[in-house]
Amino acid sequence: MATNGDDLLGVFLRHRPKLLSYFSARSLSREESEDLVQEAWIKLARNRDAAFAAPMPYLMRIARSLAIDFGRGRKRALTTTEINDLLQVGDERATPEKASEDRDQLLVLHRIIQELPRRQQRMLVASRIENRRHADIASDFGVSVRTVEMEIRKAVFYCDQRLTDINQL
Repeated sequence: MATNGDDLLGVFLRHRPKLLSYFSARSLSREESEDLVQEAWIKLARNRDAAFAAPMPYLMRIARSLAIDFGRGRKRALTTTEINDLLQVGDERATPEKASEDRDQLLVLHRIIQELPRRQQRMLVASRIENRRHADIASDFGVSVRTVEMEIRKAVFYCDQRLTDINQL
């Protein structure tokens, strides 16, 4: 006496060529199509109770879902060119020369900050180095937040101009 599993296997084997054609028509290689046909059988066998009433439509629904999932996965996969491009990304760590140049720039910036009026200097350091909120700085100095913003803007502009002038020499 045949069992539900035997009946499903018979349906699967009869329609296996149709499944291979279905997957191949979606630009899948022969190997990919074979893999998906096997995956369809596994899903069909695991869900035999649900599939028994109408095995062929159920099998085709499985195949359609597998093809969609496979296509989505393929879209997310990187191409060989994309992988090679990622491998060509250079080392972003500073060279010793660049590190030395950056240290020199910091020393110059420190001297420029010392040229600022004391209040601008303290507000700039509090904001940009100590990461303090403008409202807190305003409270410390007894001024409005707007005044703090203007003083910091003036300080940054001055530092930028001086750095540009010095680096052009």
